[in-house]
Amino acid sequence: MELFTASVFAFTIPAVIFAGISKGGFGSGVAFASASILALVLEPGVALGLMLPLLMLIDVSSLPAYWRKWDWSAARVLLIGGIPGTILGALFYAWANPDAIRLIIGLVALLFVAWQAAQKVGLIRLGAARFGEKTGFVAGLVLGFTSFVSHAGGPAAAVYLLGQGLSKTTYQATTVLIFWAVNLFKSGFYAGMGIFTRETLMLDLALAPFAILGTWLGIKAHHKVNERVFFAITYVALALTGMKLIWDALT
Repeated sequence: MELFTASVFAFTIPAVIFAGISKGGFGSGVAFASASILALVLEPGVALGLMLPLLMLIDVSSLPAYWRKWDWSAARVLLIGGIPGTILGALFYAWANPDAIRLIIGLVALLFVAWQAAQKVGLIRLGAARFGEKTGFVAGLVLGFTSFVSHAGGPAAAVYLLGQGLSKTTYQATTVLIFWAVNLFKSGFYAGMGIFTRETLMLDLALAPFAILGTWLGIKAHHKVNERVFFAITYVALALTGMKLIWDALT
């Protein structure tokens, strides 16, 4: 598949900037929208392989701004579960066909939007009580699996971390640390399974400045931008993208 085309750049540049803004300033919960959007115009494996090095670059670019502001005890629990979850994700990816991956990405997108809506209307309440380590381990398993097959580990991390009563900045710093580690771990599987290609890595080099730009914008926006507006737009985009991916997978 030809990646260096105007239509590919028209989708990838905004998606990469958005991923940087999300991961740099608003946690990693909605950054997977970028991979979901790219899966509309690229094969799922290509979209995943293209995004991972850029997500890793965003992680590294974000770390200095949040250095040692994280909650290590919460991060440790999720990372312990994330290791076997990543391995399960790799096994599933090796078995699944592209339409199965599209279906998973679409379902995760819609479930995430539904979960957020349930929180808004009070059906789900987080933060009132701290979750235990068993819940954190299960969240880590889901984080590792969904992160591998769709770069969508953020929602699972958010469920556990929001139940820890963390401050906004501590929450953000903890997600940056977690996904730096998880993405580094799964990159070895991506390389060994051929998900990275010469073409995706060359395009990553061209898109790297936009990833850094998005990260810088996200860090600045962390203290200034209205989160409700940012997330409202994201949820609409995720719902539409998820429905389209499910339709494509089933038809």
